[in-house]
Amino acid sequence: MSSNSAAETEVSALSNGNAVPRELLFKFLVIGDYGVGKTAIVRRYTEGQFSSNYKITIGADFSIKSLQWDDYTKINLQLWDIAGHERFGYMTRVYYKYAVAAAVVFDVSRTQTFQSVTKWLSDLREKVTLHDGTPVPVVLLANKCDIQGIEVATETMAKFCKENGIAAWFVTSAKENVNIEEAMSFLVDKVIHFKAQETNNDAIILQDTSDQNSKLKTSCCG
Repeated sequence: MSSNSAAETEVSALSNGNAVPRELLFKFLVIGDYGVGKTAIVRRYTEGQFSSNYKITIGADFSIKSLQWDDYTKINLQLWDIAGHERFGYMTRVYYKYAVAAAVVFDVSRTQTFQSVTKWLSDLREKVTLHDGTPVPVVLLANKCDIQGIEVATETMAKFCKENGIAAWFVTSAKENVNIEEAMSFLVDKVIHFKAQETNNDAIILQDTSDQNSKLKTSCCG
């Protein structure tokens, strides 16, 4: 995937004028109450498919999506689908480890799932931050917009995001493939900007992918 944002320029500039190919690994969380469509969103984004018969996620699961972000940058995304019943559980600290961004999901047809967003945010921010201590970037996904007769109050959502430090919100549908890719690309762009600002050298490159991947797999087992 190509980005037309300034992030491309920032990443390329880190190579001191030399176009050095790089491969990055980012871990994103997908969190929210049970049944809001987290697994469907992850599968739609990573596999391009939708099913209404996904099994209940137990604990956490993750899928990988590889992106050719620009001519010199390949990004491997690990999307961690955290089970809805894990909220406030001691295991979320383990699942959140190494995460650099998150999508909080609610079901537009179930008001109580929106009311839970604040609690998920609180749990997230208590347990994970970026390297400099700032909160990880978050997007809010108002999912299942394909359901007829449901409208999302734009002003209410904008106000909520502003008050809770959420970077952006998207009306989404995993079933109809609405705004899933856009939301994830927004988060990738945010993380790349942070990495570019964080360092003036090639420290933006994470550890060897296989090594980092091993650590992330280990983290789910405690």
